[in-house]
Amino acid sequence: MFERPGSGERAVLVHIGLGGSAAESDWEEFRELVLSAGGEPVAEVGGQRPRPEARLFVGSGKSDEIHRVVQDNQAELVIFNHALSPSQERNLERLLQCRVLDRSGLILDIFAQRARSREGQLQVELAQLRHLSTRLVRGWTHLERQKGGIGLRGPGETQLETDRRLLADRIRQINRRLQRVDRHRERGRQARRKRQVPTVSLVGYTNAGKSSLFNRLTGASVYAADQLFATLDPTIRRLERPGSGAVVIADTVGFISDLPHELVAAFRSTLQESVEADLILHVVDAASPHRRDHMREVEAVLKSIGAELVPRLEVFNKADLLPDGAHPEPTRDDSGRMLRVWTSAVTGAGLDALQDGIWEQCCPARYHGWLNLPNGSARLRSRLFTLGAVVSEAPREDGGWTLEIDLDPATLKQLSRREGLDLSWLQHGESDSDSVCDRRVS
Repeated sequence: MFERPGSGERAVLVHIGLGGSAAESDWEEFRELVLSAGGEPVAEVGGQRPRPEARLFVGSGKSDEIHRVVQDNQAELVIFNHALSPSQERNLERLLQCRVLDRSGLILDIFAQRARSREGQLQVELAQLRHLSTRLVRGWTHLERQKGGIGLRGPGETQLETDRRLLADRIRQINRRLQRVDRHRERGRQARRKRQVPTVSLVGYTNAGKSSLFNRLTGASVYAADQLFATLDPTIRRLERPGSGAVVIADTVGFISDLPHELVAAFRSTLQESVEADLILHVVDAASPHRRDHMREVEAVLKSIGAELVPRLEVFNKADLLPDGAHPEPTRDDSGRMLRVWTSAVTGAGLDALQDGIWEQCCPARYHGWLNLPNGSARLRSRLFTLGAVVSEAPREDGGWTLEIDLDPATLKQLSRREGLDLSWLQHGESDSDSVCDRRVS
């Protein structure tokens, strides 16, 4: 009976075009995934068929070809760029006499290597356990069911049943820990909502340059590299602009085509930052010839988590890699709202325009005018200064004050209700700061 080896990185790559030939872009991404996991591709086997074969995914002739390639190259691992059923993996391992891994298992392995925070490790472990729970038979093909006998009589629990119970216990334990993390994240979101600090979420296809852009915008030092899934753990930083207040930017995990559903479920709490964001920055690799396909994949994932209605700003990154250094101007709709901006996280080009787009879309129209406070309104005056809403001040002959103020309508309404601000004291005036964002509300 075949014993599955515990290690081995020499891999044969298999990609079958279902319903047509396999596109070269699919091969490129597949190779990058294997290299990101630390594998050593030694051979590739392609082909096409109308639909997967039930027992081996591929036909008998193709499976014999894969077997010969494995033997000729002394490969220790065969990786399919497809989702295989547990029985298909088991049957292929018996035939090929080596480990077989599908696309979901490959991506899960990369995530396991890259997760650094405790939350990220728990999320990846949860996804791996859910994936493994359907594949336990494969690991115990050399065992028979426990038999009765001296010292063995009792419930008669099989090894597989024992493992399934242990897996279920561990999954419940991880879920409880992640629920505590979810509650902590929700408290943070509630605090930001209370302070009226807008949240901006960075999403995009893996290796689109999200982390590099995040570092450029916020001055953070998140790990960034030219590889798939270079960073997994979500990072949140505050972005301030002189005279314009602050927003919170969240860097999230990158997406990819055929993202395993176990990962989408496990990372749902992390992706919740995108669902509840005020603005999503959809980062796109502008130099990629497959950017349209990548954008569709990202939008499909966003729809699956309920974020399809969150306002978008498309950020075409890596503009420095475009031919002739092309750097188009930002695209706006008929109402003047920014829809797309071209940037380069390497050179910094377009970042000012990107920040303009962030402030424009995150901020409502503001009140800028004058407020005549009568004598005895010292508490309200102090509150306005605390909020940072006072632009200038002049004393009045009656002992009161004339304040030039700039603040958002929600805070103005809150002051009217809680501090007794009489809106008849306001005198509107023209200002250049109508579109300025200032959320400095305590």
